[in-house]
Amino acid sequence: MAIPPPPRRPQGGTLTARYQAALSALNSGRIDAARTAFTALAKERPNQPEIEFQLSRVAHLSGDFAARAAHLERALAAKPDEPALLDAATAAFAAAGNPDAALAAYDRTIAAAPSKIKPRADKALYLQQIGRFDAAEAIFRDLLRRHPREGSLYRMFFAAQKISADDPLLPELRKTLKSPKTPDEARSQGYFALAKALFDQGAGAKAFEALHKGNRLQRKMAPYDDAARRSEQLSIRAAQEGADLAPVGDAVEPYPVFVTGMPRSGTTLAEQIIAAHSRGTAGGELAHALKLVWDGFVKNGQMAPLRKIPDAQIAELARAYRARARRDTGAQAGVFTDKSIQNHLIYGFLARALPGAKFIVIHRDPRDIALSIYRNHFATGTHRYGNDLADIASAIKDFRASVKYWKGRLGEQLVEFRYEDLVRSPEPEARRMIAAAGLDWEEGCLNFHESTAAVKTLSIAQVRQPIHAGRAAAWTKFEAELAPFIEAWGATPWD
Repeated sequence: MAIPPPPRRPQGGTLTARYQAALSALNSGRIDAARTAFTALAKERPNQPEIEFQLSRVAHLSGDFAARAAHLERALAAKPDEPALLDAATAAFAAAGNPDAALAAYDRTIAAAPSKIKPRADKALYLQQIGRFDAAEAIFRDLLRRHPREGSLYRMFFAAQKISADDPLLPELRKTLKSPKTPDEARSQGYFALAKALFDQGAGAKAFEALHKGNRLQRKMAPYDDAARRSEQLSIRAAQEGADLAPVGDAVEPYPVFVTGMPRSGTTLAEQIIAAHSRGTAGGELAHALKLVWDGFVKNGQMAPLRKIPDAQIAELARAYRARARRDTGAQAGVFTDKSIQNHLIYGFLARALPGAKFIVIHRDPRDIALSIYRNHFATGTHRYGNDLADIASAIKDFRASVKYWKGRLGEQLVEFRYEDLVRSPEPEARRMIAAAGLDWEEGCLNFHESTAAVKTLSIAQVRQPIHAGRAAAWTKFEAELAPFIEAWGATPWD
């Protein structure tokens, strides 16, 4: 999460110099020195919003969610309408599991910019994430009444709401789609929203007509080269070929559990089961590991061979990853999950750098994955293969090949699960999953749907429900529409 720029600094000779020195320590990563310096300043100048803001940054980087929120609460008491403080406090209160405080901060931001769409839409999305769907609906409907041409609002609202054929928003959405003034991005999102509504109404054929239009628009905005994707992935794998994967250093809690699968394969379900454990924390898609590997070991487009990278650099990769994970998850012990989609590409780096790491892979019927990817909107420019059914088949095959390769390298450290087994036999599969995460079984792991924690995923509604087998084999209703995918899959076995 990006840290907003600091509010105005305290003025006055020596104090200003000390503040600047503490800020320099913080910005250079010397967290303990920054904490000591800012704490001393806070004792001399209590409740100074600028100092409290910087202490919240220290707490954030330390993974102390409660302290981060407390510092920002004190800063807001002095400057209740400071935009940077409001943005930081909203995120901090949400991360600390204090939805009432987060919603109050959203309301302050909305009051400060009553004509802007984004603050209201952000509040509605957060309400969806914490399972307050009725309150989110009221905001979205009000926004769409005022801004009927905003395709993204339809898509965000419809994603977590069943839309009936007589819903008054549908005629407005169709007007938006027909209007020549609607930009391609808004039109694309509008088509995904329309498709979702048509699926809700059982009109699958018409839903696919809308999906084809939405996906074609996204492909136009974000072109895709399947051969280039495969070549890049194979080059990353080749850089890890022949390397010793024995971990560098000692295992340190909290341990990462890399939960990997294709989008829409059931990784969120797996993460929620693990996070329901008393020693488990959900990290979501942290998106740090691949970036750190890429930034640290790729030069001129070529990845350095893992076998030639000194242990000191591997240890630095581990330190940097753990620091970011601690900041974003708040986990101090036990395990935390990281379900970043692309982590399977660098399992060798992760096994080498992170003693105690576990690798869990979720498989699902490729036809169900294809259906779900094609019908869901991903941010334009991400998952570009998802705009074409044949390209989805290619991406799933390559993912399976990657997992097969790494299973041969990692052995029992990598444990595979099938989504269909998990929903049909929840308890035995969940027990096996908890064991794969290195934890002892707890009965509460099957009650993840009772959690009130925010969930940032396309599975936003499903994770509020108990596990049930009705989510499997959805593709059978749309076999004709999936023909391009099935043809591209060819003679490759489904399982």
